[in-house]
Amino acid sequence: MAKEKLVVIKEADITNNCPECFNQDMKLTFYQKHLFSWLYDKVTANVSHQIKCNTCESIIYPVNWTEDIERTFEYYQKMVNPEKATTKFTSAFYLIMLLPLAIAAILFYLYQSGIIAF
Repeated sequence: MAKEKLVVIKEADITNNCPECFNQDMKLTFYQKHLFSWLYDKVTANVSHQIKCNTCESIIYPVNWTEDIERTFEYYQKMVNPEKATTKFTSAFYLIMLLPLAIAAILFYLYQSGIIAF
């Protein structure tokens, strides 16, 4: 089973008013989802975001956003450069793929040499 990890790709301190406590100390964070398995490491194209108030520690959901927060979000969203979606295979994957091929080649060589017969 692959493990999921959200990797921070962009963080920004924004000075918009918090809808909960009306303070001007919030943080906008963009995340990109990475999947890790013993066979592969995959970077997905999924980019998520979170706005959190540093004063009241509440997460500001899009339903509660003001027009100023929306404009600020759109500005920073344009600045986000996520990694390209890729899949990198681990050495365990290549070992599993090459091992049967090597065994078949050895058996074929031994069969051609006359050492073994089927």
